[in-house]
Order: sequence, then C-alpha cells, then structure tokens
Amino acid sequence: MIHTIKLDRVLRETVATPYHDLVTRPTGAAVRTSIEQAIAEADAATTLLDFSSVGLMDFSCADEVIAKLLLRTEPGSGHYVVLQGLREDHTEAIDHVLTHHSLAVLVISPDDDGPRVLGSLPPDLQVALAMVHRLGSTDAAGLADTLLWPLERAMEALEALAFLRVVQAADGAYQPILVQ
Repeated sequence: MIHTIKLDRVLRETVATPYHDLVTRPTGAAVRTSIEQAIAEADAATTLLDFSSVGLMDFSCADEVIAKLLLRTEPGSGHYVVLQGLREDHTEAIDHVLTHHSLAVLVISPDDDGPRVLGSLPPDLQVALAMVHRLGSTDAAGLADTLLWPLERAMEALEALAFLRVVQAADGAYQPILVQ
C-alpha cells in the first residue's frame, strides 16, 4: 500500500501560511516532523511525497525535509520514500543535498519511462537499478547472468541498492519499489 502526502497541504497545516513555498530551515524542520508523524500513523510500506503544488524550495528545506527524513528512516525498516511532482528547481536542490549526504531517492514522473534517482548513485548501481526495473524481480545470480558480472559484484550492487532503499529486498530477491 502507498501513502501519498501532498507537501503543499502539509506546509499549509504545519506553518499556517497561504504560501506554497518551502523556504527556511525552521519551516523544513516543521514540515518534516509532520511528515514523520503521518508516516508513523500510516500502515504503508511506501510514502509518496507529492510536490506538485509546491512553489519554491530552497536548499535548507530540501535538506530538512528530504535528506533528514531519509537519514531518520532506518535501513531495513521496510519503509520507502518516493517523490513525484518535482520541478527542475526542486530537483536541483534535492539532488544537491542528497549527494552531499550520500543518499538517494526514487522520483516518478508520468513523462519518464521509469523511476529516476536523485542523489548519490554510482554508475554500477545505476545499471543494476535499471536492470532490476527491467526484470521486475531478480536475485544476485540473475543480475550477474544478465549483466555478465561476477556474482560478488551483483550481490554488492543489490545490497547497496537495498541499503539506499531504492529497491525492495526480501528473501534474497530484489524488486522495484511498488509505486502503483
């Protein structure tokens, strides 16, 4: 199940402002706290943060809302965060802070062929992630066979993707995060 959170609504309810801009570190911290509470109350494995109606977003809010949210979500918790509705300026700010923290997050867009990643994802992991999405589900042996990689390299890539929470892992199999 997917829990969608519209950030413009959270912003209005949290800081009681008529504006749709995510600016200033205190605003970002307040919005993140509200998001964390909503995640805790929801019974969903995936949270979809919808930026569709958000105006400006500065780097401090990107850091407070996205980077700190990801940092506070325990690896292996079985909870995933996915973004949608990003404009280019949102993408720039989020990508910058996630790269700084060596984090990554999936972004979905109706215009893209599949999810893309913002943040820090080395080329090997990008290739492995694309293949997981193409295959739908795989294990290390399947990825190694498909990419003609040594088994150890495939296993390390899949474990890194799962640690970054850009794929789901269960019983040795890795699959895309369910966002539909």
